[in-house]
Amino acid sequence: MNPVVLFLLAAAIFAFIIVAMSVRIIRPFEKGLVERLGKYQRLLDPGLNMIVPFFDVVIKVDMREVVLDVPPQLVITKDNVGVDVDAIIYAQVTDPVRSRYEIANYILAATKLAQTNLRNVIGELDLDACLTSRDQINGQLRDVLDAATDKWGVKVNRVELQRIDPPHDITEAMSRQMKAEREKRATILEAEAVRQAEIEKAEGSKRARVLEAEGAAEAVRKTADAEKYRQIAVAEGEGQAINTVFSAIHAGKPNNEIITIKYLEMLPKLAEGKANKIFLPYEATGIISSLAAMVEGIKKDEPEGEKSSPMISPMDRQ
Repeated sequence: MNPVVLFLLAAAIFAFIIVAMSVRIIRPFEKGLVERLGKYQRLLDPGLNMIVPFFDVVIKVDMREVVLDVPPQLVITKDNVGVDVDAIIYAQVTDPVRSRYEIANYILAATKLAQTNLRNVIGELDLDACLTSRDQINGQLRDVLDAATDKWGVKVNRVELQRIDPPHDITEAMSRQMKAEREKRATILEAEAVRQAEIEKAEGSKRARVLEAEGAAEAVRKTADAEKYRQIAVAEGEGQAINTVFSAIHAGKPNNEIITIKYLEMLPKLAEGKANKIFLPYEATGIISSLAAMVEGIKKDEPEGEKSSPMISPMDRQ
């Protein structure tokens, strides 16, 4: 084979190798650190990047959020109760340069730091506060870890306590306490329900009595109004009758005959009773004259052949 051809072929292969060594592809969730002859040179962004082969070394740093599992450990609370606690840390690299050159293994360092601070935070709280203040503990741990890892170029986003397990005997005591508390609440609620029912029943009875009394009062009022109306109607009727009689008397110009007849109609009523009575009529002469005139008028009106029975005067009867 021609030496020139061999040389060109070797040159082409060498150039291809050089180009391949000069190209670095950085993925979207990564950053590239370029070290030239052992010294940090520059930072590579995601995409296609060129470096100097044989002199530059590219170190890729994952920028995604990572989950760090804190192993379970025994922690003594403020009231001297031992509890088993474990947690999860969500951390993310914010500065790839410092995360690479400020600490050898930020994952291991963050885990150990979380264990230490978890003991400190739990040790300042009693058991009840530990069981009911998870959010407070999570916030304190996150603030402490974030402040410590900031110089490493790592940010702690969240800290979550997975479990806080007290001893078995404490758990049983808490269970009995919770059961007693629930029974107490049930008893209180039942008593409150009975009291409320009695109150509602009493209110209903009171309302029924009030309505009944109001109904009776309304009935009495209606009856009184009806009786009043009846009496008014009777009085008006009697008044109208008296007015009618009075009008008729004045219109007909009555004489003493009408008074005499009315007087004679009243004598039987006046004579009622067992006691002996002597009647001395007022203006007896006028009454007798009226009776005589009435008798004469009757005789004139009777047909011939008929005889009138004699009229006995009131004085003869007495």
